[in-house]
Amino acid sequence: MRQNQQADSQHNTVRRWLWPAGLALLLLYGCGAPLHRSADTGIDRDRLVEVARSMLGTPYRYGGDSPQSGFDCSGLVQYTYQQAGVDIPRTTGQQYRSVQHIPSRFLRPGDLIFFSTKYNRFVSHVGIYLGDNRFIHAPSSGKTVSVASLKDPYWRRHFASAGRL
Repeated sequence: MRQNQQADSQHNTVRRWLWPAGLALLLLYGCGAPLHRSADTGIDRDRLVEVARSMLGTPYRYGGDSPQSGFDCSGLVQYTYQQAGVDIPRTTGQQYRSVQHIPSRFLRPGDLIFFSTKYNRFVSHVGIYLGDNRFIHAPSSGKTVSVASLKDPYWRRHFASAGRL
């Protein structure tokens, strides 16, 4: 009987300090923080949009990464970010893995938007968000860098994720 009382006493003592300690850890590490919260990276979003818009009409070219040679989608994104002083990986998949994913309702101009346009689950296309549900991208062979709408049924159906550097 005495052993049970001692065990209960020890258990109550542990419970008394464990709850406040757990709460303190939660507050300290921010487990309740929203997923979209990110530090201000100092990216000049106006410059990103300006550079991207200046590429309108540039021909699509698979593997292209400059205004002279043309752009594929991830080449346009990399070039735009480089012109704004930000290094970003080259391919859509690498770009997808390098961003902090955010809910689409928190999109800001300059954020990246990803699409799965192939018959698989993987992202295969990327664009730069401009605001007002519009984005700029290098669509596909035979086309040029252009602006499209996230409200378009095709893009809405293939939307995969939004991300911020």
